[in-house]
Amino acid sequence: MTEPAPAVTVHTRPAEDTRRPAYGLGRVLILIYGIFALAATARGLVQILTRLEDAPVAYVLSLFAGLVYILATVALGHNGRRMRRLGWIAVTVELLGVAIIGALSVTVTEIFPDDTVWSQFGSGYGYVPAVLPLLGIIWLWHSSPGRIASRGERADR
Repeated sequence: MTEPAPAVTVHTRPAEDTRRPAYGLGRVLILIYGIFALAATARGLVQILTRLEDAPVAYVLSLFAGLVYILATVALGHNGRRMRRLGWIAVTVELLGVAIIGALSVTVTEIFPDDTVWSQFGSGYGYVPAVLPLLGIIWLWHSSPGRIASRGERADR
């Protein structure tokens, strides 16, 4: 008979997020996204319900932008793996939307007889729609739990 091997105890220290809860810039970013979610969704709904035939593409895009902002607002406010993925998707779609719709609204003006949230790269909203997805990307990267854990593991070595 063989003797059982002695038990080996491995002591590991879990990765620790020592940052304070996000009460600063992250909350401000989420607030701005929330404002844009309400504004764009309300604008799109009113335009679609009252005068869809005037500029259907522009008005549907305004509503779509509002839905993207809603998704981004909710996703940026949570820290779960799935919500972070949705956040990445939302801010990427937003960035592409601002770039594509912005470029089309400047070059092919007949498609957009009326403005959308993303027209002329968000000029109607002080270009905030052009900057917001970049800030969202920076925030998602900076606040990534995976990055924090790997930084903690490297510090232990």
